[in-house]
Amino acid sequence: MTEQEKMKQGFLWQDDEENMALQAHTKELVRRFNTMPPEDMAGREALLHDIFGQVGEHVWIVPPITVAVGKYVSVGEGTYVNMNLTLIDDWKITIGKRVLIGPNVTLCTTGHPIHPDHRMDGMYSFPITIGDGVWLGANVIVMPGVTIGENSVIGAGSVVTRDIPPNVIAFGSPCKVYRQINERDGEYYFGERRFDEQPE
Repeated sequence: MTEQEKMKQGFLWQDDEENMALQAHTKELVRRFNTMPPEDMAGREALLHDIFGQVGEHVWIVPPITVAVGKYVSVGEGTYVNMNLTLIDDWKITIGKRVLIGPNVTLCTTGHPIHPDHRMDGMYSFPITIGDGVWLGANVIVMPGVTIGENSVIGAGSVVTRDIPPNVIAFGSPCKVYRQINERDGEYYFGERRFDEQPE
């Protein structure tokens, strides 16, 4: 069994020539993306299709980004990513449609055994899924194997170690559900500021 096959089946795996070649190829594409002139929006959009496995329409990603492999990442249409996204994407990362990702977010599919006697035995990688309509605040970290349900909001600075259900507000380290998204959220956008009180 190859190291990539071990990784995809949830076994411990080691870096090998195949994985290092994938990373080297992606790093060059990412370097080009990060250094493109700001006005070359079409060029950046085209390059995203080379970096990632699948990219929907109207995806906007603000450079710089850091990506390990790229081809295992899919990004749904209408998603917006602010600066300094880091993807430890040795295995699948699925980002849904209309997702908002704040600055300095890390999505990490890979970890190491906790016990020191086994920490150098290899790495493990498990998929991350970000549902449609999710908002990840600034400096959020999502750990291996986590699924965040559609429309949920993850507060800034959270470390998400377990699955989060849909349609909730969650935050903290470790991240925990605070409450359901409710009818009041459909009336007020911030504090006592109402949607129906906007200037013409």
